[in-house]
Amino acid sequence: MGEAVEEPRAVRGEAAARIKRDALGIGDRRKHHARKAKPLQSHALAPEARHRVYRYRCYPTAEQAAQLAKTFGACRWVYNEGLALREKAWREYRVSVGFAETCRALTGWRQAAETSWLRDVSSTVLQQPLRHLQAAFQGFFKGSTKYPKRKKKGRSPDSATYMRTGFSWREDPEQPGTGAVKLAMQNAPLDVRWSRPMPAGVTPVRLTMSRDRAGRFFVSFLVEEVIRPLPAVFVESSQEPQAVGLDLGLASLVTFDDGSKVDHPRLLRRYGARLKRLQQELHRKTLGSRNREKVRQKIARLYALIGDVRRDMLDQLTTRLVRENQVLVVEDLSVASLMAAGKGTGRKRKARLNESIGDASWGELLRMLTYKCEWYGRTLVVVDRYFPSTRRCSACHVVGPKLDVSVREWTCAECGVRHDRDANAAVNLRDEGMRLYWQTQMSLPPGSKTPALIKASDMSERVRLVA
Repeated sequence: MGEAVEEPRAVRGEAAARIKRDALGIGDRRKHHARKAKPLQSHALAPEARHRVYRYRCYPTAEQAAQLAKTFGACRWVYNEGLALREKAWREYRVSVGFAETCRALTGWRQAAETSWLRDVSSTVLQQPLRHLQAAFQGFFKGSTKYPKRKKKGRSPDSATYMRTGFSWREDPEQPGTGAVKLAMQNAPLDVRWSRPMPAGVTPVRLTMSRDRAGRFFVSFLVEEVIRPLPAVFVESSQEPQAVGLDLGLASLVTFDDGSKVDHPRLLRRYGARLKRLQQELHRKTLGSRNREKVRQKIARLYALIGDVRRDMLDQLTTRLVRENQVLVVEDLSVASLMAAGKGTGRKRKARLNESIGDASWGELLRMLTYKCEWYGRTLVVVDRYFPSTRRCSACHVVGPKLDVSVREWTCAECGVRHDRDANAAVNLRDEGMRLYWQTQMSLPPGSKTPALIKASDMSERVRLVA
């Protein structure tokens, strides 16, 4: 057997500094060495404060829109150039390049004649793509994300992040929570549609400008806010917390343990005929023509409408559930596994099923429930995905045989009770969720706060019930 080839080691120290300076064009830290050292300022959140994002539609002028388009393109270019620099440094010289080195390289790019157009964009804005690149590499090295990819115009989202030094904020004294915001490199404030006010007297930590595929501009403010928990909700005339079991499905989006249901909006089916007609029209247009771009804009606006309607519906539903209940119980769903591509003769049927699952947006619903329960002092209990909620009788707790998805009602062979498939599952989820809730309560030290999220998969084996 041949000997294993030893991988070249990383170059460090003076040799690495020389390679960065001479071969990669990364400047030295002369400017920073000349400065007098200052103590670091803490940016920790205030006690009980949370980061919250407020997103608004804005209508920039033609001049502002052109400057923002240039900013989006510069951010994308800086991200790709930083990625290429780090790849080249490691592939050719075995030198590690981090965020600080890419920032010094950015200074050189702005000073170079061929990339002098970068000076038309604020340097603090251009540093943020390099921070995002650093975070992407950190996630890759931890194994939580894939290797960073290049951003492509028309495919990657258009966005630019402005820190506090990149924008000015002046609150309106007559309408607290609203005001005038002016971005760096722009002379006039943005025309923002204040659909709701932000917390009064709070200066945004940062803001993000974005443009979707439909050409709409949005501004997102990140603020530090103290969110007060809602009053606890108990069952009438008792100290039992109000609980609800939620069974997510496709026949109905959500089925509650009392038998009531929320219909699946089926937005893709509702707008399917219009989408199909526009897609066919797009296919007939000449590639690169203005008429093709007009049709593409129509398709993008229609998809934006579908996303807005779906998001608004889920937001209202989850807010109502969190306000009316103290404990919410759901099943642990692996949406990615459920939407795996089909194979063989049933792949077309599986593709339609995957489209319905994506249209239901279960992942977004669970995400909203998670952060709203944490904000407002509620508890979300996630029951193990192997718990037999569908085929267990909620009356006698006998577990029956597996049921095909086409079976919507069934009768228990032990006690003779007839069940609605989804309502029975919701009742079983609620009962199992409350068992896990009280088990967690008893294991907490005296005076401890109930956690906002309880997952059966994170609890000890004696607590879990796996069928």
